[in-house]
Amino acid sequence: MPAKTAAARKTRRVIDKRWEKIEKGFDQFQETLRELAAQHKESEKGTQEFKEANERGIQELREAHQETEKALKETQRIVGSLGNRFGDLAEQMLIPDLVEKFESCGFIFKELGRNIKWKSKEHSFSMEFDALLKNDIQVMVVEVKAKLNRNDVDEQLVRMDKARRYADMSGDKRQYYGAIAAMTAPDRIIEYALAKGFFLIMPSGEDVAITRPAPEPRVWQPAAAAQGTY
Repeated sequence: MPAKTAAARKTRRVIDKRWEKIEKGFDQFQETLRELAAQHKESEKGTQEFKEANERGIQELREAHQETEKALKETQRIVGSLGNRFGDLAEQMLIPDLVEKFESCGFIFKELGRNIKWKSKEHSFSMEFDALLKNDIQVMVVEVKAKLNRNDVDEQLVRMDKARRYADMSGDKRQYYGAIAAMTAPDRIIEYALAKGFFLIMPSGEDVAITRPAPEPRVWQPAAAAQGTY
């Protein structure tokens, strides 16, 4: 009997020790869960803060973009306004005395028109000219630029072709010439414009001078028989 009692006590002690380990392990597990929960909560807080900061950043970027667009539009408006003013100034300085100036080039024009518009609903056609000088046999098409560049010269070539085609459809048999008036231009552009057959009108000291293209100005001659529509 005593032997059985001793064995029972020993078994009990083993069970108690194991249970103690289980309880200790359970307590550690619960502590781990609490730490994980705390970390998760902190992570959620960080995620929310990041989300809010990100949203604030996006909003600030939107506002900055809107401000930039507003400033850009205002700059474009100012530049456009200045460009128009320079263009108006160029016209006022270079155009008024062209009838007399072209006499030295052998042209006797009877009429100087400014800001001329051609429009035809029949041919779906419209054009604008800064200036046109006319007589019974010749028309001089003048384009005005504050600062001349190569693209301006190329556009005048296209404008002359278009004007010639419309003149043919309208029965206008006069010879068409082209001229470009500019306040300033690089030497290479001046040479390019003259090589294309255009008269060049530019300031010269306190006066305005016309440079004649060499060897001869280009003439947009009337077509023998204009057919079709533009």
